Amino acid sequence: MKKPISGLPKELSGLDEVPGQQVLKVYIDRRRYGKTMTIIEGFDSSTDLKELAKELKHSVSTGGTFKDERIELQGDHREKVKRILEEMGYVIEDK
Repeated sequence: MKKPISGLPKELSGLDEVPGQQVLKVYIDRRRYGKTMTIIEGFDSSTDLKELAKELKHSVSTGGTFKDERIELQGDHREKVKRILEEMGYVIEDK
């Protein structure tokens, strides 16, 4: 987690990226043997993907990973993930 440059508390600094400014894409991808993966991409470099992936995996009770600036969850969880991310303040683009 980055420290604010101004020395102000995080809530008052205004320097951190607002999640609503990021437009995310949520879609599924078919893998070997017909396995389905939910892919979430469109994050900028300031997003802590490790922590966000951990929270999403816990919320939808599945396995997954983060790599190449995107999050991959095992199974088709598009609707749940969209709802969770919108509650967090992200904008979801329909694909």
